[in-house]
Amino acid sequence: MSRKVLLIEDEPNITEAIRFLLTREGWHVETHAEGSDAFELIMASRPDLLILDVMLPGKSGMDILRELREQEDTRKLPVLMLTARGQLRDREMAEKAGVSRFMTKPFSNTEVVTAVRDLHAQASKA
Repeated sequence: MSRKVLLIEDEPNITEAIRFLLTREGWHVETHAEGSDAFELIMASRPDLLILDVMLPGKSGMDILRELREQEDTRKLPVLMLTARGQLRDREMAEKAGVSRFMTKPFSNTEVVTAVRDLHAQASKA
């Protein structure tokens, strides 16, 4: 089974940290920093898992997530959503939109790797 992650995050330090961690775990990691064309990139890239920041230039991660859940072929795509704002309201909005898992920044390296492993394992069983 393929192990391809698409990371859509506009903070370069976070992008590089996550790319390093997941590459070391054997994942192929593609990155992107813009929200406005993210949906098209996801459709073209066909990742096994998506890591999506809430606040992106051009279009929010919440809007992108809603678009993904409206499409038959991306409805079940595992999505780990990252946010700097950990308010309950944000978490509830993400869950309502169909997020697989929600993580508040800052997070530990172990949290990210564990979340990706868990989401991938759940998707593999489905």
